[in-house]
Amino acid sequence: MSDFKTIEEFDLEGKTVLLRADLNVPVQKGEVSDTTRIDRLQTTVHYLQKQGAKTLILSHYGRPKGQKNPDFSLAFLAPVLTTQWGVDVNFADDCIGDTVNKAVDKMNNGDFTLLENVRFYPGEEANDAEFTAQLAAAGDIYINDAFSTSHRAHASTEGLAHILPTGAGFLMSAELNALNEALESPERPVMALVGGAKVSTKLSVLNNIVKKVDYLVLGGGMANTFMYSQGTDIGDSLCEKDMADEATRIFNTAKEHGCEIILPRDITVISGDLVANAPHVVVQRDGFAPDQGSVDAGPQSVAFVQETLKSCKTILWNGPLGVFELKPFDKGTNAVAQTVAELTKSGQLVSVAGGGDTVSALENAGVARDFTYISTAGGAFLEWLEGKTLPGVAALTANKKAA
Repeated sequence: MSDFKTIEEFDLEGKTVLLRADLNVPVQKGEVSDTTRIDRLQTTVHYLQKQGAKTLILSHYGRPKGQKNPDFSLAFLAPVLTTQWGVDVNFADDCIGDTVNKAVDKMNNGDFTLLENVRFYPGEEANDAEFTAQLAAAGDIYINDAFSTSHRAHASTEGLAHILPTGAGFLMSAELNALNEALESPERPVMALVGGAKVSTKLSVLNNIVKKVDYLVLGGGMANTFMYSQGTDIGDSLCEKDMADEATRIFNTAKEHGCEIILPRDITVISGDLVANAPHVVVQRDGFAPDQGSVDAGPQSVAFVQETLKSCKTILWNGPLGVFELKPFDKGTNAVAQTVAELTKSGQLVSVAGGGDTVSALENAGVARDFTYISTAGGAFLEWLEGKTLPGVAALTANKKAA
């Protein structure tokens, strides 16, 4: 995509760069439990250091609701960033005003300072013009490297792009290029695999995606609702029966646009409590007993998807095929994910995944590093799948046009 500037188009030496990162990382017992979002920023960070920029890092953490709350301070992250990136990262206990100005005065070219949580101010989420101007005051250039927050029109994700020269960092660029390649200008045929519990949470996604792909594979509780809409008795399975009419409309839209919706042919079901290693059997789609509930795609279903994949050039993956958190009900998700990984490694398939539990499901399958691209974004990824304009991304485009 070329409708926005990138970090490589700026002379950064001696310039103060406001780098919007997403450091809203998971923490357990005071320790960062997953450094993926931090690690993916490393290319941008090392580039800024090499180019001699003075970098001020902006991020939110948690939901302090516009109040200064020590429970949501970013102070604990500075040493983590130093370790993960291999560069010294200092900390400033505010994100605007004299504290920031003093921090910049002490910085040399190539230095980094992490600023305090931008959500300590109500003006951040309100995208308040005065607060945005205060953020911008210390900077010469704004670099957005936080696609995962770009569905929010906040001061640090959207507002700054209207004040400072703006570009995308390497992570943002990679994300946008991967998503564009998967949905906007893909090599066909294209398969989308969408799983999860509820149709209602992904209604807009499904309505948009069936207009753009050749195959839509449905899994999880979502597949149950679609099977129910087609007259299948799905026993005691999770199902949104009130969404049956919507499912039928999506079927019709898919047919109009030449998209084949692939539902399970056979299903792994249980009759008792949903726990790991619960007694289970495989039934055909029309073979549910009243007390049986689906927990995974069956072997015939998996084999059909795997065979269809061999003819595809692109796959977009969002959500699991079953209750992957409990063994052995991760078999379907794992098997299809491993096929995608093999086809990707052999160069036959471009594979892009993201949103919700997808990253966890693919890590569980052992293939998270074998897809072409895996997005760490949740809400932003889903809104992009819905075809929505993301404010943070739109602001990058608007800034280039204004330049």
